[in-house]
Amino acid sequence: MKNKALPLTALAAAMLCGAAFAQDAAQPPKADAAMQKVLDAHKALGPKPIETLSPEEARKQPTVADAVKKVLSDAGKSTAPEAGVTVKDMSVPVQGGSVPVHIYTPEGKGPFPVMVYYHGGGFVIADTKVYDASPRALAKMAKAIMVSVDYRQAPEHTFPTAPNDAYAAYIWTTQHAKEFNGDPMKVAVGGESAGGNLATVVSMMARDKKAQMPVHQLLVYPVVDNDMNNASYQRNANAKPLNKAMMGWFFKHYGADPSNPYALPMKATSLKGLPPATIVAAEIDPLLSEGKAYADKLKKDGVKVDYKEYSGVTHEFFGMGAIVPKAKDAEQYAADALKKAFK
Repeated sequence: MKNKALPLTALAAAMLCGAAFAQDAAQPPKADAAMQKVLDAHKALGPKPIETLSPEEARKQPTVADAVKKVLSDAGKSTAPEAGVTVKDMSVPVQGGSVPVHIYTPEGKGPFPVMVYYHGGGFVIADTKVYDASPRALAKMAKAIMVSVDYRQAPEHTFPTAPNDAYAAYIWTTQHAKEFNGDPMKVAVGGESAGGNLATVVSMMARDKKAQMPVHQLLVYPVVDNDMNNASYQRNANAKPLNKAMMGWFFKHYGADPSNPYALPMKATSLKGLPPATIVAAEIDPLLSEGKAYADKLKKDGVKVDYKEYSGVTHEFFGMGAIVPKAKDAEQYAADALKKAFK
């Protein structure tokens, strides 16, 4: 029998109080050599624990993208973005203003299929620049345009601003794809972590509003639940770069109603009618268990799902294809799923 979920703010407080007792117990799995290089580089950059900072301070901390650049630089390799993709900046109208979008277009004639991409960062930190490598790789590998969205973040813009911005960007893309050489009838959604949450929530919103449905949803270690006592939260309570304490901090600042499926999709009564999904998971990640549970829930509700877990890598590994072989494999796995969906 499941325990009744605590509100996100209460959950965060309870977690933070108990964190000290868990510190000695949780030993995350060992990272493989390539992944460990990134973790070591990130540690060398001296990031402070996110959960001890204000959102403003947290946004200034070194990221794993900075760590990837450090590994490349230390090895004498170029840190320039991968060639073969052009990027155009535009803006999308949303309720109360507009948000930037960045349109990644591969080489070739087109019109190209399109994916609206949502970056990670717990709804609070990071931006499209931090996650540039992921849509860039997918644009090239899947021969598709990526519309990467800088949705507004908490705590300045609490829930439901992020999903509303994400949905507005999706609808805008279906209406304007032709203007940037995209096919408006072949539009998918995808993202990492908080962005994976937004991708599947946008699919739910499209279903509920009877709008054009995405043809596919790519969910890379999505945030879909707030059960912080599941197996992967316990095992990876002290993992890097994402741990249990950080998730409590993110939830607290996001300010969402934990019973609302647009905040936590695992709370949905039904997932029937959602687009086929590809879910990518990492072994060294507090979000591993909920990603697998969400795949199972989708399947139970009749949604076609392809699920793949990568061992020896951490949350945030996707997009590190330049130096982590399993990340390159995951990017190709995702791109192949998109190509198949677009057919």
